[in-house]
Amino acid sequence: MHKVLCFGDSNTWGTIPSVKGRYNEKERWPRLLASMLSDDFEIIEEGQPSRTAVHNMPFDGDKTGIRYLKACLESYSPDLVLIMLGTNDLKKKFNLTVDCIALGVHEIIEKTLSFKCIDNNNKLHVLLICPPPIFEVGHYAKIYQGGAAKSQLLAKSFHHVSKTLDCDFFDAGTVIHSCKKEGIHWQVEQHSVLAQALSVIIKKLFMRNKCE
Repeated sequence: MHKVLCFGDSNTWGTIPSVKGRYNEKERWPRLLASMLSDDFEIIEEGQPSRTAVHNMPFDGDKTGIRYLKACLESYSPDLVLIMLGTNDLKKKFNLTVDCIALGVHEIIEKTLSFKCIDNNNKLHVLLICPPPIFEVGHYAKIYQGGAAKSQLLAKSFHHVSKTLDCDFFDAGTVIHSCKKEGIHWQVEQHSVLAQALSVIIKKLFMRNKCE
């Protein structure tokens, strides 16, 4: 059984744009991903609204930060971790540069790759996913003031992080987009598109790793 841990924020959790609710198991991308893969894969959902890469103190903070990911690694012993963070770090109150956000992601991945699962001797792999750019519209416009321009630069910085740490990378913005009316979260069809793209990537990753 191949265990795949999906670690992210509200868009991994499944927040519905402009609605205080969550997409159901037939709509959000981790569950759709599970349905698109064979029974040889176990997809583990670990999305949480407002989760950040920087301000939750990686590996030394509250349950929404990388310390919680460490607990997940201990509990699930995954073979592959999909990490998609960075959107919440764009909030105006944090006043972070793109480089600072990328540095936070770098630390998360570095410590994840060095983690040794107690009951799994296989090498732990990471797929870094850059979230799609945001829009400064509606309710979130003031909260994310200045964030839209930064979000356009995340993919380049995250790709550099992946090359530095020799982990895999995917730019979600090449296949999906944030809700243009709400700005941050995704319409339901975007979840399906992302799941389809990731299912292809994950199959290739496990085939490659099997041959190594």
